[in-house]
Amino acid sequence: MFRASIITLFPEAFPGVLGVSLIGKALRDGLWSLDTTQLRDFGQGPHKNVDDTPSGGGAGMVLRADVAAAAIDSIERIDRPVIYLSPRGKQLSQEMVREWAAGPGVILFCGRFEGLDERVIDGRGMQEVAVGEAVLAGGEAAAMVLLEACVRLIPGVLGNETSTHEESFSGDGLLEHPQYTRPREWEGRTIPEVLTSGDHAKVEAWRKSERERITRTRRND
Repeated sequence: MFRASIITLFPEAFPGVLGVSLIGKALRDGLWSLDTTQLRDFGQGPHKNVDDTPSGGGAGMVLRADVAAAAIDSIERIDRPVIYLSPRGKQLSQEMVREWAAGPGVILFCGRFEGLDERVIDGRGMQEVAVGEAVLAGGEAAAMVLLEACVRLIPGVLGNETSTHEESFSGDGLLEHPQYTRPREWEGRTIPEVLTSGDHAKVEAWRKSERERITRTRRND
């Protein structure tokens, strides 16, 4: 079973959106599991400090290596990667998600403040992952994005398993084609005639053409 372990200063943030819809149902049905570890439980001194001033000076605070390492070491890894949600990390991709979803799960470290001491990132072999080219206040929202992307690929989570085959970044790597449904005409705009023709070959050809067009326009990389 896919197990997600989250290290955070705000365990009350979870499951959040992971507890609703099909993802939440799968959690309740035992198709995957979620547990949280309170980082402050490993804090130093009477006030359970988890951070300190940055070496060399500068604004803000940095999460301590000894505190972070103790929290990570308290969790059974069972071949799971330890992922640090960080804006400087490698951009999350469907390829990464597919690999993790097929494994035993992930351990996610949610950063705060100015970041995490580099020594624990190196010392614990953490993978840095970003969910976009923007800076968040912490890693909790990013962790939910990563987990939702993984969990929806677990067999039995989605009602229609084939729905993941033609979506963006799947298979050939193209973006998804436009989708339409009733009513046939809305505010003067009609559904492309080919989609109501009943000719499945023409429909598939149109969808492939649209996927290529949209990918070329929006993701020329």
